[in-house]
Amino acid sequence: MFEIRSYYFDPTRFDAYKEWAASSALPYLRGKLDILGFWVNNEMDPIYGGSLPRDGDGHTANITWIVRWEDRTQRDKAWEELSSDPDWQAMLDRVPGGRASYLRTEVKFATEL
Repeated sequence: MFEIRSYYFDPTRFDAYKEWAASSALPYLRGKLDILGFWVNNEMDPIYGGSLPRDGDGHTANITWIVRWEDRTQRDKAWEELSSDPDWQAMLDRVPGGRASYLRTEVKFATEL
């Protein structure tokens, strides 16, 4: 099972976020989770097809990462442990602009064919 996490992070703080993620968050998370990839948008404009997202705001995620899990039970247990980890909470407190800089979060689950 794969968890696909997409965030729309405050674009005015995006460069600072990329530095924070690369130096702090990502190395920490890689030690705890089976992260397959962590991507941030580059300067290229997005290409759209179809209709806008349901909320119609036109924003596109600027951070996407994928975590591999054996099943939902393993995923839920790991996220519960991470959520109660004081080191992780302290790291989140250092997100540029604070946690409110995450303007939208989307989590989807997928299985491999």
